[in-house]
Amino acid sequence: MRTFGVEEELLIVDPETGAPLALADALLSGRRLAADDAPEDPHALDTRAKTAYDDEMGLSAELKLEQIETQTRPCLEYSELLPQIRAGRLLADQAALKNGARVAALATSPLGSTTHTTPDPRYARMLERFGLTAQEQLTCGFHVHTYIESKDEGVAVLDRIRDKLAVLTALSANSPFWNGMPTGFESYRTQAWNRWPTSGPSGIYGTYSAYRRVVTRLLDSGVMLDEGMLYFDARLSRNHPTVEVRVADVCLRAEDAALIAVLVRAMVESASREWRDGVDPAPVPTVLLRMAAWQASSSGLSGELLDFGTFRPAPAVDVARSLVDYLAPVLAEQDELALARQGVEDIIARGTGSVEQRRVRDSAMEKSAPDDGGLGAVVLHAVGVTMRGTSGLPEVDEAPELLRVRQS
Repeated sequence: MRTFGVEEELLIVDPETGAPLALADALLSGRRLAADDAPEDPHALDTRAKTAYDDEMGLSAELKLEQIETQTRPCLEYSELLPQIRAGRLLADQAALKNGARVAALATSPLGSTTHTTPDPRYARMLERFGLTAQEQLTCGFHVHTYIESKDEGVAVLDRIRDKLAVLTALSANSPFWNGMPTGFESYRTQAWNRWPTSGPSGIYGTYSAYRRVVTRLLDSGVMLDEGMLYFDARLSRNHPTVEVRVADVCLRAEDAALIAVLVRAMVESASREWRDGVDPAPVPTVLLRMAAWQASSSGLSGELLDFGTFRPAPAVDVARSLVDYLAPVLAEQDELALARQGVEDIIARGTGSVEQRRVRDSAMEKSAPDDGGLGAVVLHAVGVTMRGTSGLPEVDEAPELLRVRQS
């Protein structure tokens, strides 16, 4: 059974108004900051306020001071991962509370706000280079790391999961609002994120050397600052022996986040078995994958998705169920099939985070028509949902760590 771990990006918000607060540096003061995308030379960073970058700590700075990232240790099963996700949320919220704030698992801020870039030279260069894209990039994603035995296996996995990733976007959709406005999208984070030049789906590589050639050519173009800015939907981690899947919104509910991670691990294992059995990856054109991702971002589970078997439109809920069916042999071996089926049915029944956000907003508007259009209520509701399941956990002095993920 492969180990897996996750990273969650959370919004830091005002507990009364729901507005984003630029407090990440205060939350992380005195801690070592983890950053998977940090420059390889840590001495190039401004280590002000007794901070430094370390990729083995459990709270990290991100591009914007209005967000903070948590990480888990590598886990073997859902029942181990879910408490760690909750512990990470608790740790971040404890730090926020000390500074008069809270954290919320929202993939975009419902309320409009001027954003503040984390003060280090790399992020300053990103802001200068990418202008409004970097300035507006207050988005919170959910990244799943799954152990691989070799880089060759990792590339084989990337080639064989690319046609199924849009389903994860639909299941995790949690960003219907942007800058105080309804967007018409279930996952607007996907739209905002895909403004980066190297984001989105990739082609079929075939070999690790071919993967490296693509990476080298992208870096040689001079567009990206460094390899940390290669924002593929799925990539090989630079710092861990893992495949990193990056398409999901941060999930409102911790149990949905753990479910997405379970599905990703099963996808990685299934893809590896296909590779070892000589099964070629599905030759789906990258442009069609980009359209599938757009469709998942647009309608989530409420409309149609491109079915990953036929790449023809099908009801989204049927495609989500089909993904579990496809992964069933691996999920059954890992005693996670019933859990995965029930988890998907739960999301279908109650709706994604986006559905829940809109439901809260509509209810707030029916009651009082507040000046903020009900979006403050959305954020405050999200704070409560984000922290569900954490009340029985002990206070954490140090965060869970995304250590070197290993196979057990």
